[in-house]
Amino acid sequence: MRHVVANHVGTVLQAVCPVAPPGAQAYADQMTGYVMWGVLILLGIGVIVGLGAIVGGRVFSLPHASKAGIVSLVMMFIAGIAYMVVPPMVAGITGSGCV
Repeated sequence: MRHVVANHVGTVLQAVCPVAPPGAQAYADQMTGYVMWGVLILLGIGVIVGLGAIVGGRVFSLPHASKAGIVSLVMMFIAGIAYMVVPPMVAGITGSGCV
């Protein structure tokens, strides 16, 4: 009996697909682009700071600065991988957005 009721309810309800208001999608895409470029710029700055910490630590004999620079480079590498992997993963999970 439950199977019949569940099957009937599934056929009665239509898929609900959220849609942005007219003209809003262009602004959403623009904001997404700004965020992605901002993250990319911050990754570049992080790499430059990490390299500076390594060089400064070696030049001024500061081993902790060199270690911090290496850690920051490793973290920037991991963040760069996440930058390339996470957005397609989220798009794959959310799919078309229809419920």
